[in-house]
Amino acid sequence: MWDDRMDKPREECGVFGIFAPGEDVARITFFGLYALQHRGQESAGIATSDGRDLFVHTSLGLVNRAFEPGDLERLPGEIAIGHCRYSTSGGNAVCNAGPFSVESPIGPIAVAHNGNLTNAQPLKTELQERGVAFSSTTDSEVIARMISAAPGSDIVRKVRRAMGRMIGAFSLTIVTRDRLLAVRDPLGVRPLCLGRLNDHWVVASESCALATVGADFVREVEPGEIVEITADDCISHRMEEQVPRHAMCLLELIYFARPDSLLYGKRLHLTRQRMGERLAIEAPADADIVVGLPDSATPAAIGYARQSGIPFAEALIKNRYIGRTFIQPDQRLREMGVSLKFNALPEVLEGKRVVLVDDTIVRGTTSRPIVDLLRKAGAREVHMRVHAPPIMWPCYLGVDLARRDELIAARMTVPEIGQHIGVDSIDYISLDGLLEAIDVGKTGFCTGCLTGDYPVPVQLGMDKLLLERPAAVPRRMVADRTPVGVGD
Repeated sequence: MWDDRMDKPREECGVFGIFAPGEDVARITFFGLYALQHRGQESAGIATSDGRDLFVHTSLGLVNRAFEPGDLERLPGEIAIGHCRYSTSGGNAVCNAGPFSVESPIGPIAVAHNGNLTNAQPLKTELQERGVAFSSTTDSEVIARMISAAPGSDIVRKVRRAMGRMIGAFSLTIVTRDRLLAVRDPLGVRPLCLGRLNDHWVVASESCALATVGADFVREVEPGEIVEITADDCISHRMEEQVPRHAMCLLELIYFARPDSLLYGKRLHLTRQRMGERLAIEAPADADIVVGLPDSATPAAIGYARQSGIPFAEALIKNRYIGRTFIQPDQRLREMGVSLKFNALPEVLEGKRVVLVDDTIVRGTTSRPIVDLLRKAGAREVHMRVHAPPIMWPCYLGVDLARRDELIAARMTVPEIGQHIGVDSIDYISLDGLLEAIDVGKTGFCTGCLTGDYPVPVQLGMDKLLLERPAAVPRRMVADRTPVGVGD
């Protein structure tokens, strides 16, 4: 599929789960995944349980392409989990599509995973040495088989023991014959929330999916928590040893999660407006209009305009469908690049000094064409303002950013970036300013892609195809703490 986000960080995955006797759980899960489509567009899948057997359907493509009506009819039961995927570990192949179903001593289980394990390779090697066979090249299968092989007489004990061995980011939904589990890693890197649909329980990566299926938001699943849902109850279990810090991904708040979702009890649309307000204080510009790059930077542009007193204007129109097609553009259309994705409004831009607000600049490959598009439409000046600090390091916890040598901020100073993309001026929000705008305290976030300070050991140079190759000696491990609970 042609990449919809171009120079943007690419999403990791979305997960969903529901326990609802008497309801069409597969169909509800389908629409829950539809609401989470922004988190992954490569494959989708659903697993259900009717109390005796598990039923699984997975396919490549967008949610609406991965399922036909007949596919949903072949997913009976009262419990379901779903997964929409972008590959951060393992390539885009049907064998890597989740959820993953495996046999275990307590019966079949299926797992949907959002995140990325940094120690997936040694765990996989360990399991292979014990005779476990793998059918995919993704760490999601490693997690499923770790849970299956873990000691314990029930699924909660097995998950708790497996969690102690896994390092990295993992928000999970798990289905067994008779229960649904929602699991969040001890650092809380990726979001996960709990909701109620009438008398039934629903879990999802983001609260926007709860609203889509008519469920009410109850709360976020806490870092290190296992929520066990049965026909009779919803029980919270905690790891015996708690990690002393949390590390929520800042890009979730800046860019990934939908603006109508809740994180830390706050609507992200309003949080991003505060980012724009802070950006206006830190990086003012003498301009006539403020323009946000649709759609992800629009809330911050509104905040920038409100704080600065410069009018907000809609000057870029986004074609929301061109990037979703599986029909590849020919070379002539490819060369048009940004023009396929955005149209500019000359009537708004003619003779204007423009503040262009964007959420991130990764490689810098599309910023220059967008600036050129504004100038061709009549903009007299273009001043770039970014409501994320410069991204200088790769992500190893579930986001496909780029290699370090591909990141423009790792190779150039801020003025050099401005010169490279052709703007009259450029500035970014500071990390302290970003955290003040988020307003939940300055601790508890992963800043690895901004500072190189990762919350867990990472293997520099690790890429998403690592599990397709034989195990190798790590090049270098970076950490600012020793993981808690590693080992049995």
